[in-house]
Amino acid sequence: MPELPDIELYLHALRPRLVGQPLEAVRLASPFLVRSVEPRPDAAVGRPLLEIRRMGKRIVWKFGGDLFFIIHLMIAGRFQWKPLGTKIPARLGLAAFDFRDGTLLLTEAGTTRRASLYVAASDEEVAEHDPGGLDVLTSSREAFQERLQIANHTLKRALTDPHLMDGIGNAYSDEILHAAQLSPLQLTSRLTDEQVARLYDATRQTLVTWRARLIEDTGDAFPAKVTAFHEGMAAHGRYGKPCPRCGTPIQRIRYATNEANYCPTCQTGGRLLADRSLSRLMHDDWPRTLEELERRKSPSS
Repeated sequence: MPELPDIELYLHALRPRLVGQPLEAVRLASPFLVRSVEPRPDAAVGRPLLEIRRMGKRIVWKFGGDLFFIIHLMIAGRFQWKPLGTKIPARLGLAAFDFRDGTLLLTEAGTTRRASLYVAASDEEVAEHDPGGLDVLTSSREAFQERLQIANHTLKRALTDPHLMDGIGNAYSDEILHAAQLSPLQLTSRLTDEQVARLYDATRQTLVTWRARLIEDTGDAFPAKVTAFHEGMAAHGRYGKPCPRCGTPIQRIRYATNEANYCPTCQTGGRLLADRSLSRLMHDDWPRTLEELERRKSPSS
């Protein structure tokens, strides 16, 4: 799922191409995309697009006359900028938005259609779609700590809960926790003030650094590949590869449809984390340390 740096990359690419232009046509290929009833998407045709902004992991388009598109890309939704009138791809295409200088395609990989478009007629209606997560880039450390410890969760869950934190998902939470040298399973209620401060700084620095890096790497081009995995990440997607800080192989635990990647030396004091299913399955056979894991891998053991 595109997260804050990825959404900001899209905003960087969309604003100079679309803002100020009237929407010439909306072409819908999927009946599952539009989740609202009134107004209809074609009510925006002929209206100038005045503003594009981020709301959590959603992208909001504001048209003249108080009409709004709220687009949630979910896991596999992506934008493509094409010549005007480009046909919607048969297998992946959800919609096409035609502007004077080109066509913006909305596509979604896979067979499950989760990306969505809502049409709203006021700022109040737009606000109803805001999950309410804290914008760490504009918040104080005190506000961050208060939101983080409003309930007792693991750090991984607290960072990725859109009702608690704004725009952070599976990928950048791995990077944040690696930078802060904190376990993904550390409970928020047990954080010291020093750990909270470290996490606050790591969250801001990670998001700002990756936002700037993605925009710089893309330049004036339209982003062709928005992905959760980026070269240069420290932990996410690097299972088995050396930690850039200490050289220890990155480990992971899987749960539901997500996973957490971490360095046992830098983040968990050398302990290997076990998800619930593996813990129940293996009981005492689950290796507790990296050294024990390596011994079990050894042919002589």
